[in-house]
Amino acid sequence: MENNFERSIQALGNTAFKQLQNVNIILFGVGGVGGWCAEALVRTGVQHLTIVDFDTVNPSNINRQVVATTRDIGQHKVEAMRERLLTINPQADIVAVNERFSADTAELFDFNQYDYVIDAIDSVRDKVLLITQACAAKAVFFSSMGAGRKLDPTAIRVSAFKKVEGCPLARAVRHQLKSTFNLQPSTLNFRCVWSPELSTPSGTIAPVVGVFGMTLANLVIQHILTSSTT
Repeated sequence: MENNFERSIQALGNTAFKQLQNVNIILFGVGGVGGWCAEALVRTGVQHLTIVDFDTVNPSNINRQVVATTRDIGQHKVEAMRERLLTINPQADIVAVNERFSADTAELFDFNQYDYVIDAIDSVRDKVLLITQACAAKAVFFSSMGAGRKLDPTAIRVSAFKKVEGCPLARAVRHQLKSTFNLQPSTLNFRCVWSPELSTPSGTIAPVVGVFGMTLANLVIQHILTSSTT
């Protein structure tokens, strides 16, 4: 199976690739952004990935979500995603958790068991709770801001959360951090993927959510590359 990842080994080097294989990652949300993120992680060489989502595949997902095909309609997204990822690497340890991360289920997750926590969920309330708990854990945390209603993948950026501008989802997250948790967003040190593009009236397309998800996965890869050389 290692031959399947020969190009990853060439690109990353043996040390970083072995570290990538050994890290334990949990990803919340396997819809538009999260699905592409999971795909990129496993295709690059990640072996231990837990995916969390409560939703099922429906026809409206097909235009943008890697997990969604006509064959998968009605199936739980985490199960469809797990099946897909195992066709890429049958030896991978993919844990599918069919749950919504919320105040009712948060106690099910111990973030200190993971090396990386990745946020790709849309609900503001759940996202804010995830951010506060993940930032308090020892795991490295990365988050996606809003990819919906965007049309230009070249506008996508990566920065610390406190530097995000012009993103309605980030604005809502900041408001709830202050109102619900009495936290100043500038005190939370995590990096995220976002776009300053003005929102279109409605809709979401594959090129944008795909680049969001791939960029989110690359944050993990680049962090491993950096840590493997220090």
